[in-house]
Amino acid sequence: MAGMFDNSAVVQVQQANDIVDVISEHVSLKRKGREMVGLCPFHDDNRPSMNVNAVKQIFKCFACGAGGDVFKFLQMRENLTFPQAIERLAERAGIKLTRQKGRAKPSNRPGRPTSEDIDPNKLAKINAWAAKYFQQNLQDKQKGKHACDYLAQRRITPESIKNWQLGLAINSPDDLLSTARSKNAQVKLLEPAGLITAQNQDKFVNRLMFTITDVTGRVIGFGGRTLDETGAKYINSPTTPLFDKSNSLYGLEQARHQIVSTGTAVVVEGYTDCIMAHQFGCTNVVATLGTSFTAGHGRILRRYAKKVILLFDSDVAGIEAANRALDVCLAQRIDIRLASVPEGKDPCDFLLTAGKERFEQILSDAVDVFQFKWNRLTAGLGSDDTLTGKRLAIEEYLQTISTALWAGNISPIDRGLIVNRISKIIGLDNKQINAELNNRLRHAQRAASYNTENQKARPIDYGHGLFATAQREVLEILLNEPKLFEIVKQKITPELFDVPISRQIAELLFEALNTNIDSSLTEILAKTESVELGNSLVELSQTGQEKGNFQARLAGALDAIERHQAQKKKLIKTIDDQKQFLRKIHENTGKENPHNVGMV
Repeated sequence: MAGMFDNSAVVQVQQANDIVDVISEHVSLKRKGREMVGLCPFHDDNRPSMNVNAVKQIFKCFACGAGGDVFKFLQMRENLTFPQAIERLAERAGIKLTRQKGRAKPSNRPGRPTSEDIDPNKLAKINAWAAKYFQQNLQDKQKGKHACDYLAQRRITPESIKNWQLGLAINSPDDLLSTARSKNAQVKLLEPAGLITAQNQDKFVNRLMFTITDVTGRVIGFGGRTLDETGAKYINSPTTPLFDKSNSLYGLEQARHQIVSTGTAVVVEGYTDCIMAHQFGCTNVVATLGTSFTAGHGRILRRYAKKVILLFDSDVAGIEAANRALDVCLAQRIDIRLASVPEGKDPCDFLLTAGKERFEQILSDAVDVFQFKWNRLTAGLGSDDTLTGKRLAIEEYLQTISTALWAGNISPIDRGLIVNRISKIIGLDNKQINAELNNRLRHAQRAASYNTENQKARPIDYGHGLFATAQREVLEILLNEPKLFEIVKQKITPELFDVPISRQIAELLFEALNTNIDSSLTEILAKTESVELGNSLVELSQTGQEKGNFQARLAGALDAIERHQAQKKKLIKTIDDQKQFLRKIHENTGKENPHNVGMV
């Protein structure tokens, strides 16, 4: 177990965090029979392959093999150690943990923080402190006047300012750092959190601050808009163990439930666009963070939404950004549509001038990806007289179609219609177009195969042969019928298990069942730090349950182990007898010719 915490406290944290609730904060789950299912976040999942069992409080992906309890999910999802996952879930449940005596906290020595010091939980805490600091600055009538005037001009309401935790970094190079020192905050974490620079200067100066949270509400980073038009208009926190703008979406915490409810996510470009949409009651809107729409964004939204509408500015830059995003979404097997705000406005301004109804009408009129791409192709062929320009337009369209074919978004009939349509406009016959599509499709499949292989969980090695199988059988049975341990412990010990993973699980099981014969899988998982062990425990439990017939299987497995041990003893005795025989020959030879006389 996590040695720094008492086992009863760990169990309390585990029981206080329902696994369905926790996983639902990361993945959209739907009921299927007695279990919940969703897209597995631990591999490139295209159909729901992760099952969550509310009764057993475990999860299992039947595609990549990931499995475990609520601790293991968080360890894998957020790259945490077991103690860090315990602390994270304790904080979520409002449980105060006490470290066991004799186990010191990480050193507070000055200097470069250790990896222990910059774990995500600690960064989230220093970020939360900074968010409150920025909010206090904005609420200060003197300090916050200019920023509040800007927000009033943009018609952001006081309620939105509070709900979105908007704040202010004042016009001082080191005010945040100085305040942290005076308040005894964790100053050494400010740089790893991206709040100050290596030169001990504040990262954000004279900027309106947007607090960025993850789907669970943790503060993971910040965005800052300049208030004096110096430097970049917007800057974000740098990449940290908590924050990566290519895998984060602004407003996901606030929008998640409505996205799941409607099945649709709307993606805009700016912070204020997102806030204003929510202010008008369009609460399924999220925003990218100053970056193009990425595969990471697609993977996140695919867990919650069936359809994504990209709402970008109608200028050239906005349209090009949307065009790139369409192919990303197609590759992620997302139903993707495109909408744009007319009259050169951004979504925030459009909502203020046109209202909610016109905004929702724009979304409902969103163009299908294939229609948008076809319009681009015909426009490109009509407006560019050069062969290079026409070729680029055709290649872009063919690439989109091949991506959609690979993702399964185009049926064979639709493919035929599309090929005929292309043939008429570019003058190539159907065979040439199909050959080109097939060539691109093969490239896409090879790339996907390579990526999928890299993302798959490594298979667990349970050994080979009858003896290894018997060891696994015993573990499968004990995880489902722990009362049979009374029979098992009379005949075997963990030392007999010679497969490494089976030996570790046997030691864990024997210790747990010796203490409490009614130990459940969930209780055993609470004592397991290793993610691999957690995966294995759930796999063995599921496999054993499917096989059933526990007593008969146990008798067969124990018999196989006993026979193996008997054969092993017999083999050892034979080897010992041979060694003894050879020693006697050597001794007798030595006596007959003690000085090796006459030997050549």
